[in-house]
Amino acid sequence: MSSDAAARVNLWVNPEHARRYLGERATIPHQVEAMAALAEFVPGSVKRALDLGTGDGIAMALVLDLRPGATGVAADFSEEMLGRARSRFAGAPVEVVRHDLDEPLPEAWGEFDLVLSSFAIHHVPHERKAALAGEVFERLLPGGTFLNLEHVASPSERLHDEFLASMGRTPVDDDPSNILAPVEAQLEWLRSAGFTDVDCHWKWRELALLAGRSPI
Repeated sequence: MSSDAAARVNLWVNPEHARRYLGERATIPHQVEAMAALAEFVPGSVKRALDLGTGDGIAMALVLDLRPGATGVAADFSEEMLGRARSRFAGAPVEVVRHDLDEPLPEAWGEFDLVLSSFAIHHVPHERKAALAGEVFERLLPGGTFLNLEHVASPSERLHDEFLASMGRTPVDDDPSNILAPVEAQLEWLRSAGFTDVDCHWKWRELALLAGRSPI
């Protein structure tokens, strides 16, 4: 799909689309493995984390379980998801905020030693993905970590169709909200933003864990 914002379709403004995704999430192949990979690369010490496109808060909740005492900000623009995240984090040291990833990250949020995202950034145009990498870098403390568990582009249409088939879908069922970018392009955006230790730590077909660190 073109990265031209004028041509975009974003079904996530529809609460039913969000509910459908949540209902199907557990059936995504290797979902448990993907979250385990994310958990493996969460830094040993996390004081403050930012979750971009938090959804119902599943990734931020994982961080809190792994690093008791951590605080954070969980951001999303879907009212359906925000309601679920607020319920999940009621009484927890997490501020749930409304934010559209099309917009720059607010400086008022402060700095973090971990920024993470789980299957959210692929909904913004490529130009915005590259800019977001730079904004994440600016929000990280020295030595901080960025973990992006992401839906990435296949190298060919055939492989993309095979990915859809692995989930029992056809090209007709493809989500028009997706704006998928290749792994290498996304790693280069991280390098260009200033990240070190940039790598794809885990991948299965179109699911991948992309990461980088802010230099100390």
